Amino acid sequence: MQRRAGLASILVMLSTLLISPVQADSLQIWDKLSGTAPKGYVLLLRHSYAPGVGDPENFRLGDCSTQRNLSDEGRQDARELGQWLQRRNIAIYRIESSRWCRARETAELLDLGKVRANKNLDSLFQEPEIENHPKTLRARKQIIEHRSKRGLLVMVGHFANFGALTGIGVDSGEGVLVRSSKSGELKVFGSTPDFGR
Repeated sequence: MQRRAGLASILVMLSTLLISPVQADSLQIWDKLSGTAPKGYVLLLRHSYAPGVGDPENFRLGDCSTQRNLSDEGRQDARELGQWLQRRNIAIYRIESSRWCRARETAELLDLGKVRANKNLDSLFQEPEIENHPKTLRARKQIIEHRSKRGLLVMVGHFANFGALTGIGVDSGEGVLVRSSKSGELKVFGSTPDFGR
């Protein structure tokens, strides 16, 4: 029953998302940030491609054999995105990841620095209420508080979580660059390239 409620919540969210097509200028912000320690910017990166949907019934945190994991293509996509970011020479504030194996592995394969686990990025796919879930609210608060800090904060997580934060659906391995306004509204400034299969 809980899974059905979670899936229903996802379908409702999908029907109301403001999905914006990737535009040519969605990458221009990265040119402006190259070689800098940008202030307040956060990259919300969905984990790379992991075949399937949701998690198996026997899912156990910390046991990757019970979880969906990255495919070889997903691993390569994560490496390529990490290399793309490294070429831009953008100062990194910190790399944080969901505790799910597919998100953690994506973060590690970026090769941008030490990865710190953040339980507020753990998948909310099966939760009945996502937008006002405590994890969503805490992640939003963290992004807002990063507004005054230098360096790019990279947060690697899941479709449902980032959809609840931004109103935008992101593909596997895709990220959106956000920054909080003074009033606490999260504004999307661009996206990452598509290194998909």
